[in-house]
Amino acid sequence: MKKKGIAALGIIGIIAAIAVVLVGFYIGTYNSIIGLEQTVDEKSSTIKTQLQRRADLIPNLVSTVKGYTKHEQSVIDSITEAREAINGASSIKELSDANNKLNTALNSLNVVIENYPDLKADTTFIGLMDELSGSENRISTARNDYNEAVKNYNTKISTIPSSIVAGMMGKEKKDYFEVTDESKLEVPDVNFDDSTSTEK
Repeated sequence: MKKKGIAALGIIGIIAAIAVVLVGFYIGTYNSIIGLEQTVDEKSSTIKTQLQRRADLIPNLVSTVKGYTKHEQSVIDSITEAREAINGASSIKELSDANNKLNTALNSLNVVIENYPDLKADTTFIGLMDELSGSENRISTARNDYNEAVKNYNTKISTIPSSIVAGMMGKEKKDYFEVTDESKLEVPDVNFDDSTSTEK
């Protein structure tokens, strides 16, 4: 009887040890997934901030361009609509789609600008284009940081054994912030030259 009791205690001890290991694994994996998700959210917020900063430049850009271009309303409208789409985006997918539309619209504007040398020499316009260029660099950095965070998160919740915990938590893969080749913003090279400038 004593041997059976000792054996039973040994089995209970083993089961308890396994339970402790499993609980420890679950807690560790849970905390790791939450940490990676918070990093994704933080990087997502940075992208939104940088896109909003650039979107805030659009009204001034549109106003300046309108002062020189009288027959380019469709381009102006597409820029305005894309800006509104950024402001109304509620997910990274919507935000990246709106960003692609805005880049495409701004690239169309760049083609139009070539026909207006006075606009290219306008100091306000040059300043806005410099700010857009700076914003694009910051957006690119924020996008890369976000996509790296998403990669780490998606890998964590997709690989065994952490995928088991992720499934129990109801976690799903995050979307990458995509930029299509056609919509990559090409900021025109505009330089202020005193000899060619025109004051408004």
